[in-house]
Amino acid sequence: MKTIAVMTSGGDAPGMNAAIRAVVRTAVDKDLKVYGIRRGYTGLLAGDFESLTNREVSGILQRGGTILQTARNQEFRTQDGQKRGLRRLNKYDVQGLIVIGGDGSLAGAQALHNLKFPVIGIPASIDNDIWGTNMSIGVDTALNTILDAIDKLRDTASSHERAFLIEAMGRNCGYLALMSGILGGAEIIVTPEHSVSLEQIAQALDDAYTRGKSHAIAVISEGTSYKLHQVAEYLEQHPCGFEVRMTILGHVQRGGSPSAFDRLLATRMGVNAVEQLLEGESGKMVGLNGRQISLVELSEVVNNKRSIGDGYFEMAEVLSR
Repeated sequence: MKTIAVMTSGGDAPGMNAAIRAVVRTAVDKDLKVYGIRRGYTGLLAGDFESLTNREVSGILQRGGTILQTARNQEFRTQDGQKRGLRRLNKYDVQGLIVIGGDGSLAGAQALHNLKFPVIGIPASIDNDIWGTNMSIGVDTALNTILDAIDKLRDTASSHERAFLIEAMGRNCGYLALMSGILGGAEIIVTPEHSVSLEQIAQALDDAYTRGKSHAIAVISEGTSYKLHQVAEYLEQHPCGFEVRMTILGHVQRGGSPSAFDRLLATRMGVNAVEQLLEGESGKMVGLNGRQISLVELSEVVNNKRSIGDGYFEMAEVLSR
């Protein structure tokens, strides 16, 4: 193996640049040529390749987002699209690929492996919903961003005796909402995995007011069955004692300089991914298992969903009282 390529795909996550840097510098140290594929599978199909050396990845360790940019692509889900992608890789004499991204991106990596092309995946998703790894790149940074917002909103909530409804990202997975709610001292947490009625939200906020609290926080995942404004409208009709305000954190959760944890995790995964390619591995993802980086079959990753332990929901309920 003399030439490899690396891409970032799907939603961006803080730490992607650290992973790219680790891949390139490890590969260069082993006398490999490295291509960066811009805009994920869209760039692969378009032949948007650029040569990467140590110089191109200098100074990116602390940057959020991804220097290779990213995109979501429907065409690569088809057999024709996958064959076109393989043709592009062969044109540039690429003999191994590292894909950094979430579930959809890793499914694309599995498709290339099925076409007998060597590929290793690196999990990067702020939702922490990727099966086979304790943590994905970007989760820690996003969680700290949410916690910082909750802490600041609590200051103004206490000053005005208000209840804040805070929406965290998590379309299908409530990990960010649950963990930030526990660590941020929320009175109630709502996630797709843990159904909570509007009545229960109102009751939790009302209980906080009755106990004499100066504020209340409800953290709600974006993937729940109702929107934030619906909760606010219900609370207008069923007052809980507090004035109610809404805050949708939005894409600020994706951005920012990666935390020390994410930089280290991304670096370890990037180095290991190159080493695994050179050892002849393919169709695998590098994942965090305890404190160790280990290999997981991509077929298992894309066919399973990482779930949140029930113990965390029980903990959240106890600590909110």
